[in-house]
Amino acid sequence: MRYANILSTGRYVPEKLLTNADVEKILGEKVDEWLQQNVGIKQRHVMADHQATSDLAVAAAKEALSRAKVDPKELDLVLVASDTPDYLSPGTSSVVQAKLGAVNAGTYDINAACAGWVTALDVASKTISSDDSYQRILVVGAYGMTRYVNWKDKKTCTLFADGAGAVVLGASDKPGFLGAKLLANGEYHDALGIYTGGTNRPATAETLALTDGKPAVQFVRKFPSTFNTERWPILLDTLLKRADQTLDDVKLFVFTQLNLRTIEATMKALNQPMEKAHYTMDKWGYTGSACIPMTLDDAVVQGKVKKGDLVAFCASGGGLAMASALYRWTA
Repeated sequence: MRYANILSTGRYVPEKLLTNADVEKILGEKVDEWLQQNVGIKQRHVMADHQATSDLAVAAAKEALSRAKVDPKELDLVLVASDTPDYLSPGTSSVVQAKLGAVNAGTYDINAACAGWVTALDVASKTISSDDSYQRILVVGAYGMTRYVNWKDKKTCTLFADGAGAVVLGASDKPGFLGAKLLANGEYHDALGIYTGGTNRPATAETLALTDGKPAVQFVRKFPSTFNTERWPILLDTLLKRADQTLDDVKLFVFTQLNLRTIEATMKALNQPMEKAHYTMDKWGYTGSACIPMTLDDAVVQGKVKKGDLVAFCASGGGLAMASALYRWTA
């Protein structure tokens, strides 16, 4: 049997910091108290003007590769999960491959919005398990959503931030990857997203005028406030039963970092202590497809993940796409 193992983690947090007080100055109204009490965000980081999403991905990837002692030329595949790509086409993964010098690696992008990285982790893990020509795969989640933020829109500019997280996967005869489960509620595809620039609404002078001259991320219509707290437990229950594990066996839960209150409510519904759910949105804001690998890396660096630990990932994103995965920590 072949299994995918996580060999290392890495992250990149842009230098530019915006506190809630900074956002209040931009908006001209108070948001700090509400954000801290209802969402859990205190600050966020924003990419520099000269950076693209690929630059964030490369920085996180270099850290993960260095820790794994893997040369970029040893990579067989580069996957980038992002819904803020460098270009509509070609894929950002090809840009990352070139910047890393991963000349022997194939590439492709995965866009499942904020569930993209867990989805990519599932695909990469199964690729290693099923094909012995794949020994090392880089899986990156990268997010440059502030490029699509209208800084006068309180619903978006208070939440979204930039960053990247990465893991290097390697083949092993010892179980690391234990399974994954994907779901979606596609009827909400028109609720949250960047709706200008694709074939449905091309970027024309008329359509761009609707979003202040550039494609912008928008909350168009509401979806149920309890969406994640109702569905995350279902995803995890299905996943753990298939792996013959229980919630109590999980040492670390890593959820999409959109709302701390949602994570608290989910852990309560799971009857699990909050100490088992690491979170980072308080210091990094909401980094979408990058938030789970960034938060995993933060937990690893803080010594919260030990060899033999069971780690559960659970993500939701626009679409509404959902993904969960289970890993035995072997690094």
